[in-house]
Amino acid sequence: MTTEIDFYELLECERGADDATIKSSYRKLAMKYHPDRNAGCKDSETRFKAISEAYDVLKDPQKRAAYDRFGHAAFRQGAGHGGGGGGDDFGAFSDIFENIFGEFMGGGRGGGRSSARRGADLRYDMEITLEEAFQGKSSEITVDVSGLCDSCSGTGARPGTSAKHCNTCAGHGKVRAQQGFFVVERTCPSCHGAGQVIADPCPSCRGEGRVDKTKTLTVNIPPGVDEGTRVRLTGEGEAGARGAPSGDLYIFLHVARHPIFEREGTTLFARAPISFTTAALGGEIALAGPDGERHVIRIAPGMQSGRELRQRGAGMPVLQGRGRGDLVIRIEVETPTKLSARQRELLEEFRATETGQESPQASGFFTKMKSALGG
Repeated sequence: MTTEIDFYELLECERGADDATIKSSYRKLAMKYHPDRNAGCKDSETRFKAISEAYDVLKDPQKRAAYDRFGHAAFRQGAGHGGGGGGDDFGAFSDIFENIFGEFMGGGRGGGRSSARRGADLRYDMEITLEEAFQGKSSEITVDVSGLCDSCSGTGARPGTSAKHCNTCAGHGKVRAQQGFFVVERTCPSCHGAGQVIADPCPSCRGEGRVDKTKTLTVNIPPGVDEGTRVRLTGEGEAGARGAPSGDLYIFLHVARHPIFEREGTTLFARAPISFTTAALGGEIALAGPDGERHVIRIAPGMQSGRELRQRGAGMPVLQGRGRGDLVIRIEVETPTKLSARQRELLEEFRATETGQESPQASGFFTKMKSALGG
């Protein structure tokens, strides 16, 4: 089983994005990961190839329609049908558009094939911690799905028997009727579009070729995923009727709120309260990142509340790429609320020696206020 990243996810676009948005996003990412700008970097080369493949599909209206319907399976041989001839890629692509647009290909290239519908895609919501999003993880999940019937191997027919060619539609799954100058095409009433009929259904699945099952699957989550990232498990959705291909399972990731860090893309933000003496005299504070790494933040003398200190490369990993974002520390100077008698005495002595130069912003503010009030 392979884990495939969604094309829209690769191009950092929403599924309903217009052509201009997709093109703009591709150009930005292609410039960022182009091999000429990242000489010798295999990760950048791999990412460049992946986004180029994604753009090649999504820029073409027909390919995009096929991808939106069938996902990555749309561009593999035999996509859209349970059986597969050994033809070329065009043959497989033709099968897909037959399903999308309902073309009746009577007597054509593959007459007599089953047109049973592909299984439905499924959604699974998974919550992970920020630490798991940072490091990536392999997790097992349990899902209830309609799976292939083991008794009949998905054919829908009793073991030892097989489905028969539908005589009503000659195996095409559709019939035509002449109405005046028009030819009306509709689903075959005998086989309901399957092209075959089952005289002796499988007792386990009642002719459906699928039964309810509980499956345990392994999901590999790459480092750097963010809220709403989708991971596709190909072929792990609902089984198709009577041997038709299975749908896909989409894992939607939700990152739990962290007690210390807030995240914007690959940048992590943390609020760090410090004492007013540390702010005045300078010092150091220590902070543990989501990977457990200890980061020492140096506080320069005279640090002001609201100042942001940036640690380069201490943020979240780049998804499917190389490197890390930054860690930004927002300094908040905390005024003491409980003072001992000795501490108060020392502060009174300090206030008695103030000249106004210690706090130039406050001094300048009150000077302006005196001027505004006429001295």
